[in-house]
Amino acid sequence: MKSILTWIAAGGLLPIWAAAPSSPRYTVTDLGSVGSTGQPYAVTTDAPLSGGSSVVAGGAMHAVLWIFGVKLDLGARGLGGPNSASYAVNNLGQAVGAAQTSVSNGEDFCGFNAMGLTASNTSCLPFVWQYGVMTNLPTLGGANGIANSINNLGQAAGWAENATQSTDPGCPLNEFQPVTWQNGQIQQLPIYAGDTVGVAWHINDHGQAVGAGGTCGPYNPATGMYMVMNHALLWDNGKVTDLGNLGGTGGIAGNHACSINNRGQVVGHSDLADDSTFHGFLWTESGGMQDLGVLPGDADSLAIGIADDGRIVGASFDEDFNPRAVIWTNGAITDLNTLVPANSPLYLLQANSINSIGEIVGLAVTASGDLHGFMLTPR
Repeated sequence: MKSILTWIAAGGLLPIWAAAPSSPRYTVTDLGSVGSTGQPYAVTTDAPLSGGSSVVAGGAMHAVLWIFGVKLDLGARGLGGPNSASYAVNNLGQAVGAAQTSVSNGEDFCGFNAMGLTASNTSCLPFVWQYGVMTNLPTLGGANGIANSINNLGQAAGWAENATQSTDPGCPLNEFQPVTWQNGQIQQLPIYAGDTVGVAWHINDHGQAVGAGGTCGPYNPATGMYMVMNHALLWDNGKVTDLGNLGGTGGIAGNHACSINNRGQVVGHSDLADDSTFHGFLWTESGGMQDLGVLPGDADSLAIGIADDGRIVGASFDEDFNPRAVIWTNGAITDLNTLVPANSPLYLLQANSINSIGEIVGLAVTASGDLHGFMLTPR
């Protein structure tokens, strides 16, 4: 799940600032305003280089990189269209994402129009950015695709359309399938039995990828996708594995694997048995899927990023869907707002990524309600 834009769009309540300890564990870097739909999504494993998106003057969204807290606009040139977003960056400074082109297309594949950004009726292609140049990546024959992750070997993962119109009810797109790219070449990944579409969300340095499979449907603003995510999936050496669920069918937030570290540990979120709530999970080969729970009094949670040492970051939501950024350490959940200085100008809403030295990036809100990106640095 990329964002909590449903909470923002609904005019979610401004959170009450949490009390911070006398000896805070993190310093906070304000990465600046990102507009109503942007945020940092990923931080590299051993340096303060993070990738994401930010709304620019005029209402378009651009792919950006933050380098030591300084924002670099990758979408100023883009691929010919107004909107773009970067979802990941590696230690080599290669960034991947999706950008609109100048080629007409009736699908809002990347959801930029649905987000209320600068309207465009053009295709949206996966890209890799390096050495100051954005280059589109191939699809499976369709007009659109998204690159969502890139590892330190330059292998990217995402999803791409083929040339066949989907027959799933309510789906306005061609079929889209999970894929990887290496050296500019695309490779389709298998989908789980019974699924019609799939997405590869994250790839580690061993080439293992995780994501979800299910059916195509109407655009879901909570996930930013045209998909009902029924199965959290792992791809390893060409084989797809269903990681299971926490009792739900995937009809709310979905059963979705969001990140895999280099030890093969997977985190994500799954609907519970009542299909009205969802919790973050940790999956390991030996232990299967474990429910990570929520902050006391909360109803839902997301586990979004995991470091190689097993620390997990995400968000916990109360019954009104007000979020708090959280970290799980050795299975224990903590509100990150309690680990930063009491005078921080930002309230931390969602933590998206954590690297090997414990730096964390995500989305925050100011006292006036403006959305900003943040980076936490361990003290």
